[in-house]
Amino acid sequence: MANLDTKSCGKIGTYALIYYFTTTLMAVILGIVLVVAIHPGNPAIKENHVSTTTSSKTSPHTLDAFLDLFRNMFPENVIQACTKQVLSQMKNVTVQMKVHEASTCKHLSYPSNNSIDVAIVGLVTFSVAFGLGIASMGKQGRLMLDFFIIMNEIIMRLVRVIMWYAPIGIIFLIIGQIIAIDDLMSTVTGLGLYMLTVISGLAIHLFLTLMLMYFIICRKNPLLYMRGLFQAFFMALGTGSSSATLPVTFKCLEENLGIDARVTRFVLPIGATVNMDGTALYEAVACIFIAQINEYALSIGQLVTVSITATLAAIGAAAVPSAGLVTMVMVLTSVGLPINDIALIFAVDWMLDRIRTSINVMGDAFGAGIVAHLCREQLRVPAKRLNSISVAVPRTKWNDKQEDSADECEGEGSNHQDISMELVEASVAQRE
Repeated sequence: MANLDTKSCGKIGTYALIYYFTTTLMAVILGIVLVVAIHPGNPAIKENHVSTTTSSKTSPHTLDAFLDLFRNMFPENVIQACTKQVLSQMKNVTVQMKVHEASTCKHLSYPSNNSIDVAIVGLVTFSVAFGLGIASMGKQGRLMLDFFIIMNEIIMRLVRVIMWYAPIGIIFLIIGQIIAIDDLMSTVTGLGLYMLTVISGLAIHLFLTLMLMYFIICRKNPLLYMRGLFQAFFMALGTGSSSATLPVTFKCLEENLGIDARVTRFVLPIGATVNMDGTALYEAVACIFIAQINEYALSIGQLVTVSITATLAAIGAAAVPSAGLVTMVMVLTSVGLPINDIALIFAVDWMLDRIRTSINVMGDAFGAGIVAHLCREQLRVPAKRLNSISVAVPRTKWNDKQEDSADECEGEGSNHQDISMELVEASVAQRE
């Protein structure tokens, strides 16, 4: 943000939010169309499934999860926001009431608990404000800007080292989940059509919706763009977390595809929190699937409710593994479906969660490319200025004399301007 003016920052943010909302809504609509057309729900699935677990927790409303997003935008403690975020939970509280005789009743309260998860939205909000503050200081803030540029380079070098060991960790993560399933074949056989519906929808959203949108707007080959994102795709497939994949996504976009770092550092952290295309599609399919196994026909109005609720729930979902199961409770509640039936799809959620997380990451990455293309004119001039100040070397008397000479020559005609440019170029060459 320190390398952008306020107008450019606002334009990047506007394009990013429009892209996020549009693609999420398109994913929900695609999921509803597929699950209605394929109809994977069979009442026999519920009859064959025996579950003795019951949930004692009361599900939060969609509005509470959506408001948590805004509560986390302004954390009380920035340091605490690196490890915790605000999460509203409903609890049954017994209180004594005195009417005609002593009695008790239960009411729902909404205590704000701190969940062990990074409040990315709050950190992004603080970082944007901090970056704009550095930009407003001009030359005085240049030292702080160079400090963060160097810090970023250090982190990227560490990520390159970690990437060499990532395939080993990904293999063990997936194998551990497979071993935990008691009867893999019966699980896949009973929910095979449901899994096919979700995976087909995610594939169509990636290869048709996202790639077609990228081709129409950027006029570039989306397959070549996708080829530079393979590392981020497989990292998301192994970890099941958009937040954990962020450093790898930064590396793929900036080093493999040459996307401006000022766009990626603004678009990707926000996208990892609010842009959940795969989660939105998954929740819409799962909700209607549960309605089908209960032989409950949803009306057009209820389908619209599912689409709106799934979109808002996906925006409010955390960028952590299996967050879709938590927000799915809100979607089921909105149309009056039984919450306990989530246990029917829990056995295969670990695999679908990793696939939809990969689609979430790809949606963020394609969004960064589209936003960078739309804002290329605003990014062109500041990029030159960034290249001229990103060299951090000790100051010398010779440098001071050359900069003073350049300042004296400034504005005294074309000949003096040429001399000034030569002096500045000589100064940069000597620094390098």
